[in-house]
Amino acid sequence: RRFYKHNGIDTTGIVRAIRNNLTGRGHEGASTITMQVAKNFFSNPDTPRNLWTKIKEALLALKIENAISKDKILELYLNQIYLGERAYGFAAAAKTYYDKDLKQLNLAEAALLAGLPKAPTKYNPYLHPDLAIKRQHEVLRDMHRYGMISDSAFEQALHTPLKFQSS
Repeated sequence: RRFYKHNGIDTTGIVRAIRNNLTGRGHEGASTITMQVAKNFFSNPDTPRNLWTKIKEALLALKIENAISKDKILELYLNQIYLGERAYGFAAAAKTYYDKDLKQLNLAEAALLAGLPKAPTKYNPYLHPDLAIKRQHEVLRDMHRYGMISDSAFEQALHTPLKFQSS
């Protein structure tokens, strides 16, 4: 939600993650999309995840933000993020889960895919259909709450049945 409002480091997200981790509300990171792009493109997958690694990613995120546009950063992220079932990027995920091109997806289908980055295995609709739909509904509620979709689009998407390609 705040991607276009920060410079690669989201201090609000950092404070929220620290608070939630210290109070036991959950374990979460504070990486921005730009920091995830930095990690995925410039870090070895075997690199240990620690504070020093996060600091290096944050510094690289600042450099990336100064070098390319927000839209380009988002495009890089959307085309390389892992979304389960060996699908990297949203175009691959659309083919994997629905056997469709991205442009063919309806709002309900797109919302399910949009929920996958949080935990691709946990929200995999083949493995955990109930959790996937619950997460899809969270995405739709957020889209509605933040004025991205109308009341009628929200209600229609909530009640649109999903037909997955056989896994």
